[in-house]
Amino acid sequence: MYNAIEQLTSNLPDHALKSFTSDRGKEFACYPDVEASGIDFYFADAYSAWQRGTNENSNGLMREFFPKKTDLAKVSETELFTALWLMNNRPRKCLNYQTPLEKFMHETSLIE
Repeated sequence: MYNAIEQLTSNLPDHALKSFTSDRGKEFACYPDVEASGIDFYFADAYSAWQRGTNENSNGLMREFFPKKTDLAKVSETELFTALWLMNNRPRKCLNYQTPLEKFMHETSLIE
């Protein structure tokens, strides 16, 4: 998991990620390494999905493309990227009707 986080952060401006919040899965045992890179790491309390609201909302949106019991091993990269593109270009009320992509680009000063 740390390699994936490291790859993600290497492609973003230093100020783009200030913290991570995850569930308590063992895949995040690498959290000391993440914190050593200067990103605060927080764990949500057990059975407290509201502490990871954006994550839970995104999971619900993904279900529109890949219903429960979908064998994700059979989902092509093209299908996955199409779903992610559509999700990130969907206006959200919580972002004042901007898309997540627009908000991200603005917040990271990649565009003005």
